[in-house]
Amino acid sequence: MRFAPHTDDDVRQMLSRIGRGSLDELFDQIPADVRLNRPLDLPAGVSEMQMVAEMRLLAARNRDVDEIVCFAGAGAYDHYVPSLVWQLAGRSEFYTAYTPYQPELSQGVLQVLFEYQSMICELTGLDVSNASLYDGATALVEAVNMARPAGEGRVLVSSGVDPRYVETLRAFGRGGGYEPEVFTSGEVPPIDDGVVAVVAQFPDRFGVLEPVRDLFGAARQGGARAIQVFDPLSLGVLASPAELGAEIAVAEGQCLGNHLSFGGPYLGILAARMEDVRKMPGRIAGETVDVDGRAGYVLTLQAREQHIRREKANSNICTNQSLMAIAAAIYLGWLGPAGLEELGRQCAARAAYAAERLCEVPGVELLVGGRPFFKEFALRLPRPAAEVRDALLDHGILAGVPLEDADGHALLVAVTERRSREEIDGYAIALAEVLS
Repeated sequence: MRFAPHTDDDVRQMLSRIGRGSLDELFDQIPADVRLNRPLDLPAGVSEMQMVAEMRLLAARNRDVDEIVCFAGAGAYDHYVPSLVWQLAGRSEFYTAYTPYQPELSQGVLQVLFEYQSMICELTGLDVSNASLYDGATALVEAVNMARPAGEGRVLVSSGVDPRYVETLRAFGRGGGYEPEVFTSGEVPPIDDGVVAVVAQFPDRFGVLEPVRDLFGAARQGGARAIQVFDPLSLGVLASPAELGAEIAVAEGQCLGNHLSFGGPYLGILAARMEDVRKMPGRIAGETVDVDGRAGYVLTLQAREQHIRREKANSNICTNQSLMAIAAAIYLGWLGPAGLEELGRQCAARAAYAAERLCEVPGVELLVGGRPFFKEFALRLPRPAAEVRDALLDHGILAGVPLEDADGHALLVAVTERRSREEIDGYAIALAEVLS
């Protein structure tokens, strides 16, 4: 019983309290077809030495990521991460308490979180940012929760929003009492008194820069919160969410100095106007002075159930991505305003060149033609996109992310500052060979 949480006597007492005679009776309510009624097909135990040897054999089957030229995106991007980012993020000043409840012991992490929040406000043009959330999708859920403080009202979502974000909204909405209503991207749907939030993505899921000013203006006039999903690295060349009329802005912050890391951990960004600050989930670090007048940093707002009565909590979110936010602050500090603009210009220029070269291949065209884009664009291929992607892996190219649209023939291609002209030309040559 050394590692068991409950003794047999504990189990008997709990079952008696709830009126059940056995654990089997407790789980009878679970349908039999989804219950595991068979032994697990697991191998016999082995020593640590044997396990390490087996894991090394499995790892050796993976291809070296440096051998693959990455044109995949759809929310996770192969941007360059300067070596100084993680050298600084690993310093002891930032490896203080996991949750900085004691500010006198956590000044390093509190200060960098304050700087992170300040940078996000500068980027978005909005008044306040929290100290990060789990990822972009859950940040959008929290933004919608902020727009529905009474737990009522309809939520309209553009079809240009990442479908994974929409599915996350739909999952949370089942418990929150709403179902996201999807409208056609680029249109302004009717917005009546029952609508509390209107969500659009800019650039959208296909990389296209759909007009959102009119949509956000109509949302405000209708009394709804305008929520934008944005790309942080686009803001060196594109208008900020505040300039476009968004009142709440959310983003996936992986592109800010965080490696792809096979899918995480990533970083959720959330910014809003000051009027919404007390509706924000998570933590907000603030700057103050001590009794001697010296600058210091504290957790100013912590509107979560660990600190206040559960029924008054804005969210059940219990933590954030402090280390990822620290890396983002260091990355943005290294980049600076001029660097952010230059990076945006490089991404846009290289993406434009890639789209031109790839569309020279017979049978290949832009899925959404005649629309401006930033660093991503969708191609319409003459063959299923998944087949083309798999074939190009043999050429050392991760060609993009297949989309469900266009009968499976759509491929979303991302071009960051890391992609050279030679790599783009090589992609076009290999694509022509695969399609010939």
